[in-house]
Amino acid sequence: MSKLSLSPQPDHGEARLYINGELRDAEGGRQYPNISPLSEEVVGVAADASLKDAEAALAAARRAFDDSDWSTDHAKRLSCLRRFVDGLNRHIDELRAAVADETGATQFFVNGPQCDGPVSMANWPLDYLERFEWQRELGDYEVMGVKSRRVVFKEAAGVVAAISPWNFPIQINLAKCLPALAAGCTVVLKSAPETPWTASLLGRIAAEADMPPGVFNVLTASDPAEIGNFLSTDPRVDVVSFTGSTAVGKIVMANAAQTVKRVFLELGGKSAMVVLDDADLGTALFGSLAICAHSGQGCAITTRLLVPKDKLAETEELLRAYVGGMPYGSADTSGEMQGPLISARQRQRVLDYIELGKREGARLVLGGGVPAHLDKGFFVEPTIFSDVRNDMRIAQEEIFGPVLVVIPYEDEADALRIANDSVYGLSGAVYSASEARALAFARQVRSGTMNVNGGNFLGPDAPFGGYKQSGVGREMGPEGFEEYLETKTVAIAV
Repeated sequence: MSKLSLSPQPDHGEARLYINGELRDAEGGRQYPNISPLSEEVVGVAADASLKDAEAALAAARRAFDDSDWSTDHAKRLSCLRRFVDGLNRHIDELRAAVADETGATQFFVNGPQCDGPVSMANWPLDYLERFEWQRELGDYEVMGVKSRRVVFKEAAGVVAAISPWNFPIQINLAKCLPALAAGCTVVLKSAPETPWTASLLGRIAAEADMPPGVFNVLTASDPAEIGNFLSTDPRVDVVSFTGSTAVGKIVMANAAQTVKRVFLELGGKSAMVVLDDADLGTALFGSLAICAHSGQGCAITTRLLVPKDKLAETEELLRAYVGGMPYGSADTSGEMQGPLISARQRQRVLDYIELGKREGARLVLGGGVPAHLDKGFFVEPTIFSDVRNDMRIAQEEIFGPVLVVIPYEDEADALRIANDSVYGLSGAVYSASEARALAFARQVRSGTMNVNGGNFLGPDAPFGGYKQSGVGREMGPEGFEEYLETKTVAIAV
C-alpha cells in the first residue's frame, strides 16, 4: 500500500460511516485506501469501522426497532423511503462515479446494471408496500368445541444485517435494504471492503432524507470478515441477508444457527447454457458473450456451454469470432461489456484456474492470459476451453472471471443430466427452435432462474435465488419482501 499514491478525495468518495442517523468518522479516525481495479491506484479513502463502531450501529438499529414506530407506521416509512429514492436519483452522478471507480465497470455497465438499472428499480418495493395486505381473515373454525375467528398478521422480522459483495454493489445493496426497510425492519448494511463508497453514499443520501435515527446504518471496513462474524452471531440481529461465495455463506449460516436467526443466502453459481440440437447455433451462441459481462464477475452468468457433440467444431469457430472480437480496455467504454477483475488477488485466482484447466486436459480455444495490449488494470483475456468434461474442476467450481467451458453432449437427456450435475443451482439458459421444447427443458433444470431463447429474468418484481448450494431464500419480488416478515396467527373466541 505504501507505494500507491493517494489522489485527492473525490466528492463521491464518502469516508464516513452512517450510524444512528449521523455521518461520523470511524473510531479513532481509522481509514483505508480505496483502490481502482482499472488504474491499480488509490483513488481515495474509506472509513475503516471497528467492532466498537459495529456495536454502536447494531445497538442503534435494535433501539429503533424496539422503541420507535418504524415497524408499525406504514405511511411514515413510505414517505421517508420515497425521499430516500428521490435522493438516489438526485445523486445518481456520484453513484455512477463511485461504482466506476470501485469496480472498474465499463460505462456501458455503469449506465445499466451497475447503477442506473437498480436505481430505476428502487421504487418497486415501495409501491409494493403501498398495496401490501398486512392482515387477512381466515374465517371461523371450531376445535374441541371452541369456535374461533382467525386472523393472520404480517409483521416486520426485526433487525437485519445486510452483508453485501463487491461485484454489483449498488444493485445488491438496494435489493437488500429497500425491501427490508419497506417491510418495517431496521438495517445494518456492511459493505465489501473493495466497494465502500457505493455503500457509504447511501448513508449520505439517508441523512439528507432525514431517515429516523438507527433505522438504517452503514458500515465500511477493510477486514472482510470481522464485522460480518459479529453481526451474524449477535442475538440482537433477527435476519442475516448475505450475498457472496458459498464457502463464506456456510460460515454465515453456521454463525446464525447459534441463535436460530433467519438467513437469506445468495451464493455461488456454475450455470449451464444449453443449446439444443434444433436451435440456430449462430443466434444462440451470442449468449456466450455473457462471460465478458463485467469480466464474468456475476453469480448468475452462464459459464458452462453445453452443445451437441456433432456441432462442437462449428461452436468453437463461432466462439472465436464472437468472443475473440469483443473489444475491451479502451478509453471509451460506452460500448464495452468487459472491464477488469476487482483486484490483483482475484486476477491471480482466475489465472490459476486457467492453468488448472490446462492440467486437467481441457483444450484452450481462446485467451488464457493477461492481455498484452493493456499495461494497467486487473484484466484477464476472455478465455474459452473446449472438450471439457463435467467432472473437471473448471466445470464444477465457480471461477468468477471471463472463462467459459464448452461441454459436448450426446442427446437431450445427456444435456439435462450434465446441466443438473452441479452442487449449484442458481441460473441457466436454454435455446431451441421450439419454445415449448425449451420451456419443458427449463422446467427440469434444478435452478432458481432460467432464461429461454434469450430471455432475461432480471426485474424488481422477479424473485432471484438458487437451489442447492446456491443459497436459501429469494431476493426481490414479493418473495424477497416476505423474507423480512414474520407471520402471526391470532384466534378470537366467538
